[in-house]
Amino acid sequence: MPVRIHDAPLAPVAAELRATDRDVVRYVDDCCDRIDEAQPELHALVPEPSRRERLREAAAALRDETPADARPRLYGVPVGVKDIIHVDRLPTRAGSALPPELFAGPEATCVTRLREAGALVAGKTVTTEFAGGGPGLTRNPHALDHTPGGSSSGSAAGVAAGLFPLAIGTQTGGSVVRPAAYCGVVGMKPSLGRIPRDGILERSSSLDHVGMFTQDVAGMRLAAAVLCDDWAAGEEPVGEFPVVAVPGGTFLQRAGPAARTAFAAQRRRLAAAGCEVRRVAVPALEEVTGLARDHRRLHYGELALVHEPWFDDYRSFYRTPNAEAIAAGRDVTVGQLAASRARITQLRETFDDLLATHDADLWVTPAAPGPAPATIRTTGDPVMNRPWTYAGVPVVTVPAGQTPEGLPLGLQLAGPYMRDERLLKWAEVVADAL
Repeated sequence: MPVRIHDAPLAPVAAELRATDRDVVRYVDDCCDRIDEAQPELHALVPEPSRRERLREAAAALRDETPADARPRLYGVPVGVKDIIHVDRLPTRAGSALPPELFAGPEATCVTRLREAGALVAGKTVTTEFAGGGPGLTRNPHALDHTPGGSSSGSAAGVAAGLFPLAIGTQTGGSVVRPAAYCGVVGMKPSLGRIPRDGILERSSSLDHVGMFTQDVAGMRLAAAVLCDDWAAGEEPVGEFPVVAVPGGTFLQRAGPAARTAFAAQRRRLAAAGCEVRRVAVPALEEVTGLARDHRRLHYGELALVHEPWFDDYRSFYRTPNAEAIAAGRDVTVGQLAASRARITQLRETFDDLLATHDADLWVTPAAPGPAPATIRTTGDPVMNRPWTYAGVPVVTVPAGQTPEGLPLGLQLAGPYMRDERLLKWAEVVADAL
């Protein structure tokens, strides 16, 4: 059975809180009521006994200190923050049994930007251990026996259930795009480095991205304007409909039958709406084994470097997937790391050059190999996401229908590097078409 789903689209919620007399303390109370109702089954948030009191205090201070005619863009909006991201007054546990004092540090710039825009931290959202292996207790709000995806499990599930209109996550393989698809919300992984990564417990310095979850594309544009460096929403004009590129070859065979069937229907709907759909051969995507190997070497090698200060002393505290990844990462050589890092630029240029050569605006693929698996012991397969993460290009996933059983499906859109503004504008067109 699903939990109760609440509508909480960021753009209209933020507009209402900014422009009306709706009391922000009362709105925070409403959100806390939703959290209290859903949390026993959903487990989207890290437990916090005094959450309501903390939020009411912060909301009252915001209300009393902010003139009605000077309310910032996210005034009074509660935000979920993945528990590898430092937030003042809240410990960072990273889904781990290690002492949280090991990870203490100053508040992340992305959190500070949210506060400066008027947002309130609803709490820390559940993550898999160290944003990798080892799922937490979070469940999919559409079907509680199914995974919400990971590693940004609580962020996706909390936004999908409407506990808060915005959440922050991270992606090293597919940890924003895939859970957004599984939970039926909008997810965005901007271009690598577009959102500052200081104050975040690192997993892979070359691959980690900060990303966001909302229920609406318009809300994602609002969040991106607050969080991304040098956002220029008005400087990326687009036409009425995009030209979309579909990878040729065997890459799409990595998706399961349900995802491929849905993807064919999604392409037809895009074409019927006015989008031109072009099949584009991508030889780099045919090298799936080599690409996955290079991504894994870079990922695990850099993970081992991050955990070098703690791993030997606390190895028994680590769950098996991360312990094995770190052990494997210690065997990665400096030369292998350098070669895997060099492939980032090669892959990025390949994707961008192919779009330009074929006069296409963006790539479209299934956001995951299928709907959310019927388990909470794993978080699904990032195979559809990994190449775009490796390349560091911007990616947005939008809801794209459901299975007959009512499980959400998502469509993954990837654009040229550092053209995030343009990709989000196209995402709104695509979302409307679907």
